[in-house]
Amino acid sequence: MIQKPKGTKDILPQDSYKWQYIEQKTKELFENYGFKEIRVPVFENTELFQRGVGETTDVVQKEMYTFEDKGGRSITLRPEGTAGVVRAYIENGMASLPSPIKLWYNMSMYRYENVQKGRLREFHQIGAEVFGTESYLADVEIILMANEIFKIFNIPNIELAINSIGCPECRKKYQEKLKEYIKPNLDKYCEVCKSRFEKNPMRILDCKEEKCKEYNKNAPSIIEYLCDECNTHFENVKKTLNALNIQYRIDTGIVRGLDYYTKTVFEFISKDEGYTVLAGGRYDGLLKELGGVDVPAIGFAMGMERLVEIYEKYNENKIEPKQLQLYITNIGEEANIFATKLVQKLRKENIYAEKDISGKSLKAQFKYADKKNAKYCLTIGETEVISKKAKIKNMETGEEKEIDLSTYDWKQN
Repeated sequence: MIQKPKGTKDILPQDSYKWQYIEQKTKELFENYGFKEIRVPVFENTELFQRGVGETTDVVQKEMYTFEDKGGRSITLRPEGTAGVVRAYIENGMASLPSPIKLWYNMSMYRYENVQKGRLREFHQIGAEVFGTESYLADVEIILMANEIFKIFNIPNIELAINSIGCPECRKKYQEKLKEYIKPNLDKYCEVCKSRFEKNPMRILDCKEEKCKEYNKNAPSIIEYLCDECNTHFENVKKTLNALNIQYRIDTGIVRGLDYYTKTVFEFISKDEGYTVLAGGRYDGLLKELGGVDVPAIGFAMGMERLVEIYEKYNENKIEPKQLQLYITNIGEEANIFATKLVQKLRKENIYAEKDISGKSLKAQFKYADKKNAKYCLTIGETEVISKKAKIKNMETGEEKEIDLSTYDWKQN
């Protein structure tokens, strides 16, 4: 038997309706904030991610699904959403539209990860991006919108952590100070951190190895090295969040795993589960890096798998699939035609109705209706076709009554 590839997951009907509910509610929230959906290809030219995500990142060096197509082009399945959205923004001349441009997406991503709880090789993200404003007000609004997601799904114990990683000019001086701090103990860090020391020392602060975390405890904070512009920006973000009663903590260890981030970065963490559910930040230099005009931007992405998991855990009122309102049992050719016409009429009226399509016996049809948890069951035979009257049964109470099929108001019952 052929099985699904390692690190992928089938979303079966008993789960897909939960995904649909969360996706729909999130879409409604985004639209209320003025965001419009964008859809981009599942694969892109590899160079997009090399330049956009960063050559030295784990994503580019270890985790991308890259292959050569029949035309000899290097192609990569998208490992994250922002680079593709930025490419679409540039290629389609969206910079000429009234700013700011607010976009959202819901897409599958692909990374060659070590498969474990919470980490798959195909996973799904919902994200949002704002292009065309460098104001701290955009940072605040996108954090507010992200915060609202957890409110509408009644998910408790979510902590917002924020940091500023400044601009390239701030980071030059800071990285030198950070390297001075790390160098005396560099031989005690993990091999990954050692490899990051020269090219990307800030990523060492993001290491999850316990021994590295211990050495990083007293590392200098980039906040102390922010230029006046970046410092003012971060102070305004904090001041506005305080005024809006949005609780947060400053975590100078947040540097994010992708090279394009600047200034404000943030994470929403489930304190109970111990993992990040949603993360994002500002990336003011990415569009210019990818050949576009110099347009500031900010965004976030959240993992759908994790969001569905914690939603189910913390909500007593579980999402229920739509109940089958009416199942029509029928015997005989004429009854089948009549039942087919009736069920089509009901569906046009947006009533969830089904009928037998397998040629089952009447007894088997009733069993099927019961297993499908149908609310009502209507029986049609040759007599009912002629009289236009039939018995309808309430499957929960067992109560039966005769109805006139030509005048019965299905929507009121």
